[in-house]
Amino acid sequence: MLPRRFYFDNALDQFFEDEGAKMKCDIYEKDNVYHVEMDLPGFTKDEIKVECNKGNLIITAEKEEKDEDENKKYLRKERFYGKYTRSFYLGDIQEDAIEAKFDNGTLHISIPQIDKNESKKLIDIQ
Repeated sequence: MLPRRFYFDNALDQFFEDEGAKMKCDIYEKDNVYHVEMDLPGFTKDEIKVECNKGNLIITAEKEEKDEDENKKYLRKERFYGKYTRSFYLGDIQEDAIEAKFDNGTLHISIPQIDKNESKKLIDIQ
């Protein structure tokens, strides 16, 4: 009978894990505004970048590796450094009215939608 989990399963899981899985989020719509709430524990506000390009919201979090102390002998090292990115297409949004706030490891972004009635263009038929 084989054990349920092998010794190296955890290492392989981390190797193949999708980087987006480290940036869990909820996106919901309320009162014609999209709301994004993303968990980014361990990051500071300065390590997070939010940009918008033609309806695409791109969130990047990057933690630079610290200088290692050569005298340390790690028995297990699970915290690692790198760059993580998630992007979402939200469609017609008011890019200059986007607001973002980072509080206690959670990024809150409010993205107003363009009023669908205002974005409609009536075309005269000749």
